[in-house]
Amino acid sequence: MKVRRSVRSLRWVAVREVRADVPLLVCLAVLVALLTAVAAAGPGLLDRLAGRALASRLEQEQQVEPGILFSARFEPADSADADAWASDLAEDLLPVTEVIANAAPDALNGGLVHDSTRVELPFLRTVVGAGEAGLGLVYASDAPGRGAYVEGRPPARSGKRVEIAVSTRTRDALKLRLGQKLPLSPGALENVQATAVVVGFFTTDGAGTKSGDAKAASAEGGDRLWHEVPLLAGPSRFPPRSAAGLDWEARALVAPGTVTALQAQAGAVLTVTWGMRLDLDEGTAAGFAGDQGQGELQRLLVRYPDDARSVFCGDIADFGGMFCEIGPHPASTLQHSTHLPDALTDFGRQWRQGRVVISFALASLLVVGLLAAAVTALLAVRRSLDAHRLQRARGASATGLALARAVHTAPAVLLGLVAGIAAARSLPGPSPAYAQALLVAGLVWLLLPALTWHALRDRSARTGGRPVPFAAGRRLTAEAVVLLLAAAGVVALRTRGTAAEAGPDPLLAAVPALLGLATVAVLVRCYPLPVRILARMSARRRGVVALIALSRAAKEAPARALALLVLVVTLAGAVFGGFVAGTLAEGRREAAGWQVGADASYLGAQRSPAVAERLAQVRGVRETVSVRQLRVDPTSATSGSRYGIASLVGIDGARLRAAAPHSPAARALDAAGLTGSRSGTGIRVLATGARAGDQLTIILHGRKMDLRVAGPLPDDVLQDPALGPVRGTTPSRERLLLADNRDLTAIGASDYEGSSLLLYGPHLDVQTLRSLVPRAGHDTAVGELRIRSEEEADAAADGMISVLRAAHTTCTALAVLLALLALVLELLLSAEARGRTTAYLRTLGLGGRATTGLHLLQLLPMVVAAVAGGTALGLTLPALLGPALDLREFTGGPAAPTPHPDLLLTAALGAGLGMLVVVAVGVETWIGRRRGLGAVLRLGRNGD
Repeated sequence: MKVRRSVRSLRWVAVREVRADVPLLVCLAVLVALLTAVAAAGPGLLDRLAGRALASRLEQEQQVEPGILFSARFEPADSADADAWASDLAEDLLPVTEVIANAAPDALNGGLVHDSTRVELPFLRTVVGAGEAGLGLVYASDAPGRGAYVEGRPPARSGKRVEIAVSTRTRDALKLRLGQKLPLSPGALENVQATAVVVGFFTTDGAGTKSGDAKAASAEGGDRLWHEVPLLAGPSRFPPRSAAGLDWEARALVAPGTVTALQAQAGAVLTVTWGMRLDLDEGTAAGFAGDQGQGELQRLLVRYPDDARSVFCGDIADFGGMFCEIGPHPASTLQHSTHLPDALTDFGRQWRQGRVVISFALASLLVVGLLAAAVTALLAVRRSLDAHRLQRARGASATGLALARAVHTAPAVLLGLVAGIAAARSLPGPSPAYAQALLVAGLVWLLLPALTWHALRDRSARTGGRPVPFAAGRRLTAEAVVLLLAAAGVVALRTRGTAAEAGPDPLLAAVPALLGLATVAVLVRCYPLPVRILARMSARRRGVVALIALSRAAKEAPARALALLVLVVTLAGAVFGGFVAGTLAEGRREAAGWQVGADASYLGAQRSPAVAERLAQVRGVRETVSVRQLRVDPTSATSGSRYGIASLVGIDGARLRAAAPHSPAARALDAAGLTGSRSGTGIRVLATGARAGDQLTIILHGRKMDLRVAGPLPDDVLQDPALGPVRGTTPSRERLLLADNRDLTAIGASDYEGSSLLLYGPHLDVQTLRSLVPRAGHDTAVGELRIRSEEEADAAADGMISVLRAAHTTCTALAVLLALLALVLELLLSAEARGRTTAYLRTLGLGGRATTGLHLLQLLPMVVAAVAGGTALGLTLPALLGPALDLREFTGGPAAPTPHPDLLLTAALGAGLGMLVVVAVGVETWIGRRRGLGAVLRLGRNGD
């Protein structure tokens, strides 16, 4: 019976020990699963995020027009006796479309697709109810179907009359009706006499589109068509007494037969344009997002047009001849234009910086996770320390006990490793990084045995908890080594930059931990000093709660180093992410203001003065300002020395002052008196690096012009957005000269290298502006119109910024959860000591509220130090990283973006940490009230 009882008692002890270790094993398994999943999926995650960012960037770049445009000129059909209406241009163009589409590289996985085929006829004159109009006819393969028509139908492909369809806005503005006949007379297209019949009115706002996949696809194509040919969406009005002699300008859709019939009548050479759109899914885009992938994609995009041209008409050079064929039409060889290679180059520069931000977030998450595992291991060591010391006294070795702990926790670690790798494998993309997962799992697994051996080694047993000799010197040495390593890591990162290969950068992964350790080393040394001062001040007052709490907080500061490290790294990573996101958001808006210069700006105004005049009269435009720029090489009129290559910028100073009173350029011109009446000869300028009274000369077309420096140019003028449209289109130059346009009358309009018409008005009619100057980038003959609201919308919709925000938010959320776990475990580690102190004070009559205050005051200095240190580190990280993180690559503009920390996020994190401590103190106080004094007051314990 005694044997059975002893066996049962041993079984009960074993079961109790296993049950006591279950929370430890579960916590280890969860931590290993999370950390191995992050480590294994890290490289693939970077690839997927890069693919998502690249796909979004390609989509955004092709909002204006398809990424690759092919064009060919074609003449009327060879047979003069053939019926012009019998030719079906759509059927003739279809084989060429198939040739262009089939030449797409297979490596793009079907991502290069045909978007549209269009032919635009020069405008013809006609008379409508609203006056005389210039009507341009357009055949578009991506024109909307019947679902977009609110009245009538699309032009019929079969038939022998000119049928047109216009938008409802064109119908209302030109006062058209269904079935109305419009006489067409020669305009830009000569030798044409015909009558057009209005057969349908379509809507451009999608209101008339019905549900269904085909309808939705048609509507999407129509949306692109209206953006690329805005005069199809609505007409544009000419100013009174214009040189064109017209009241309106509009576009109408026609059938392909109408194009060939009118071409044959006019004997004109027309141009057909094929648009090819690069739509890559995220998986395919991920393969081209790295440095090598971008080079491969660049090569494919460069080779593809030559392949398409060769298949279409052989290797025939384009000398202007019609050596090819489009059906019965003699045609030229294919020409192409694309802006995708430049977009890929910009994306590559920006993604290198984006990888820094995301890699830093992943590294911070891994560091916090490893620290949480260390706190878990410390708690396990603390709870089993008495039993292990007893085993050591009975002859067990520290190494044997450590190995036993390793074997005991191996199943939980193995389970977490399998779960983490399974989670990483379930994600789409490349195979997980198994080596990194094994390394992280091994580190977590070895923490508990290592800490167990450290606590039970012979030196620890001999000291028996007494002070260790030379401990202060060892601490100083360790802190010095940490500071030196952190400084070396930052210097190396700033010098070398980040690694170009895929996956996390080891140096970048080590920097967060090193900087966190350095910050904690400084905090542990610094924050006890003010705490001791407060303790001495509290000793002069009645009550012992503040004195005891602050004294213990100062004394236990080194023991709080691990908790401090967890909180500092977490807060620093979160604040750094908010800082980067806020700076990028504001920087993109500032860059949009620099690119536009006003509410809208028209670049190339000197080439198209008629268009500039029409833009100035659009509804909503309250003020216009002309800005012009000329490259000059001035010399000193007195010494003959060179001043340096400079940009001479002329502005309507008085008008700019009225439109934008806060403009630095307008204020500088007004303060120097350059906007007033002109006195004397020469051009009055404000110049960088010159003094008032200096005389400069420039030579322009053999003419000598004198420049009189009225004063130095203020530094803030260099960042004035009003100068952005003209300065942003030319390379930055050594010097800048600013003058009023009234002093530049001797310089002809054609001499300027760039000009811009700034349009000011809070409520611009964007649709009318776009009808005058389309956003499509291939037609640069009429200049470029930039609208601030559009630029800011593009900046806000940038997929790369969204990817950075999503990645950093996810990593920050996981890091915060791990930090909370680590903090709770740290509170459990020190709960026994605080409980004994509270029990002593309770025997002396301490009340419940005082107990709560004691716990709160004891933890408050650590929380304040963590918030201060983590926030300071997060805000200084961009400056510490230096060249490794250049945020200007994302924003552009004349200078680096102004720092904009996310104050709301920082405040929320600090408040959340404070609330966590308050809740923890409340729970601990409640548990302490339920615990008897005998549970914590035992004689003979160390430290009692």
